[in-house]
Amino acid sequence: MSIVIALIVFSLIIIVHELGHFLLAKANGITVLEFSLGMGARILSHQKEGGTRYSLKLLPFGGSCAMLGEDGEDDGEEGSFQSKSVGARISVVAAGPIFNFILAFVLSIFIVGAIGYDPAVILGVTEGYPAEEAGLQEGDLITKMNGKTIRLYRQFYNYTYFHTGETITFEYVRDGVTYTTVITPTLTENGYKFGISGSTNYRYRTGPLKTLYYSAYEVYYWIDTTIQSLNLLIHGGVSLDDMSGPVGVVSTISETYEESKSDGAYYVWLNMLNIAILLTANLGVMNLLPIPALDGGRLVFLIIEAIRRKRVSPELEANIHFVGLMLLMVLMVVVMFNDVVKIIQ
Repeated sequence: MSIVIALIVFSLIIIVHELGHFLLAKANGITVLEFSLGMGARILSHQKEGGTRYSLKLLPFGGSCAMLGEDGEDDGEEGSFQSKSVGARISVVAAGPIFNFILAFVLSIFIVGAIGYDPAVILGVTEGYPAEEAGLQEGDLITKMNGKTIRLYRQFYNYTYFHTGETITFEYVRDGVTYTTVITPTLTENGYKFGISGSTNYRYRTGPLKTLYYSAYEVYYWIDTTIQSLNLLIHGGVSLDDMSGPVGVVSTISETYEESKSDGAYYVWLNMLNIAILLTANLGVMNLLPIPALDGGRLVFLIIEAIRRKRVSPELEANIHFVGLMLLMVLMVVVMFNDVVKIIQ
């Protein structure tokens, strides 16, 4: 059952991503040759005469929205991707990641509406630790850390993780009054600690407008977390072994499903939504990276074209995207191998 749920989650995210490309292509008069879910050989396929082919493919990962003339020369054929204005093409390419963020927002409305958000409220201060010495107390609401706005307890936790050992200027609210204090964490055998405790399970439910606000903030949180994680990877804070591909994600979904079953279907549903929000926001960010073969790489060439008012050599662009695709495939194999090894261990 957990594998079926994982496939449903993956399929939803991929369909929405490709749907973004599809709808903007149609809106701009671009001919879509095939809209498919999955990779490899076709399992099911349907096509009306002269229309788009809709396909379900063998491998349940990935998908595509194949457009006429997407990677070729502009031969002037009506409905080809290259025959459209650079602005139209930018909108089509950017639509996939943007639709991922929209999906994350819609799913977040269900989560925040159902159980609320996790405010950065201090639930406890450990005696003898820097937070107590700085005067922080149970019930204080953290609002900023080194000038960065904090709205969720998860943000406090993540900030300390991404800035391990750093001295932090805290802004917090107590009884409606804002205070500022500077705290340096102390090094313990379990790492650097401020002596602050809280919980993501401490939730606050709010009205309709603030539900929308915190749903949008939830999307921002996951986008920011993804970017911070990539920055940590680039600077050697984490390794490739810490990354997860489809196999690792399926394993995580399976574990979460099994752990949630005892709490009932309602909590299984909430946890699956949380994972879907994480994955779709992550996919949106990753696809916007300026890496050849990804949407972000294609956007780079389109932006260059818009500035130069002349397209980069189609052959050069195609070769660069091909190299990028090969490197991404190698990375995918490495990450998948690591996922399998971790599961076996």
